[in-house]
Amino acid sequence: MNNLFHPEVTDQALAILRSGDCFQWYVIPILALVVYVYFNEISKRNWKPIAAGLSLYMVHWLAEIINALIQHFTGHALWTVPTGTAFLLLVGVGVELSLMFSVAGLIFSKILPEDPKMKIFGINNRLLVAIGNAAFFSIFEIFLAMTPAFVWVYPWWGALPVFITVYIPFFVVGMYSYDWKPKTQILVIGTLFAINAASLIVFAGILKWI
Repeated sequence: MNNLFHPEVTDQALAILRSGDCFQWYVIPILALVVYVYFNEISKRNWKPIAAGLSLYMVHWLAEIINALIQHFTGHALWTVPTGTAFLLLVGVGVELSLMFSVAGLIFSKILPEDPKMKIFGINNRLLVAIGNAAFFSIFEIFLAMTPAFVWVYPWWGALPVFITVYIPFFVVGMYSYDWKPKTQILVIGTLFAINAASLIVFAGILKWI
């Protein structure tokens, strides 16, 4: 899929954007599981994995908003979801992917060593886990791009640029936020939330750009 230019998928994605016609009930139990994961951590007062989860999720939404804005200003997003989702939130992300990313940082924070300064193969363990997960997700996206449900629109957009510009920021922020002081965690997550919320209100709600 990544050897060709695929402009036709833009119209396909926009045709189902935030349409209820594709809705499937399986979204409800997935959402319930996400809520359970977070409330389980809250009940144990495990704030560090919650910070890892929410910070990654905020970066995820920022990336999807930028991708949708690229679609608006250039005519085509870098990646898009033209089919296969129960609800297309933005041009490049369905509800299923978004719910997965909502817990990805929390889940992968569970494998972080207790010592944030410990090195593995001479690399800080937080950085190594972040890069390793970024690489895994980028490679897995190669498979997704071979399906009709997820498309890299441009021939120059593929696993390497995804790895560098999308997944490294996702997991670096997620894994390093695990060790930040609570005030820093709240500040970063809150700031990203405010940027994302304002962008969605303006660009999706008012201007109808994304």
